[in-house]
Amino acid sequence: MKIGLFFGSFNPIHIGHLIIANTMAENTHLEEVWFVVSPQNPFKKQKSLLHEFDRLDMVEKAIQDNYKLKTCDVEFHLPRPSYTIDTLTVLQEKHPAHEFGLIMGGDNLSHFHKWKNYEQILEYFRLYVYPRPDSRPSDLDKHPKVSFVESPLMSISATFIRKSIKAQKSIRYLVPESVDLYIKEKKFYL
Repeated sequence: MKIGLFFGSFNPIHIGHLIIANTMAENTHLEEVWFVVSPQNPFKKQKSLLHEFDRLDMVEKAIQDNYKLKTCDVEFHLPRPSYTIDTLTVLQEKHPAHEFGLIMGGDNLSHFHKWKNYEQILEYFRLYVYPRPDSRPSDLDKHPKVSFVESPLMSISATFIRKSIKAQKSIRYLVPESVDLYIKEKKFYL
């Protein structure tokens, strides 16, 4: 099975994430997209990050009606911070019959060369790149393992959503209703 891995903190998961994941599942050879919830991104501060199990719960609520989308908590069991190459290695060992690819925004491709063992990732895994508003050309644009996938240009920010919640403003239409209700029930981000 061909699996696309969509890494992120998903703090919280929002409509932009879901549109990208569904676009990848529908418009590529990927049979499933797994949301890999990252406990700690080595490039982000931990300060406003909800506990990983709460973020995993939100992802599960958001995707429960789409059989092509799954959650993945593999990084919860790895040393922190998690590096993509280590996660990919563990997943490939656990699921040798699957072919994994990495889903990323065009903005990440321009600094992909800063990732740990990025050459090894490119050697063994395909990158599925979606457009981002702040994407710049990259030396990897023409790499044979890099596929650009046409998808809606999304600029929804989890930071904006968290600020809106803190200011007690509605986040309706920015997140699925099930996630909005869960955030309110748990009083997240207040």
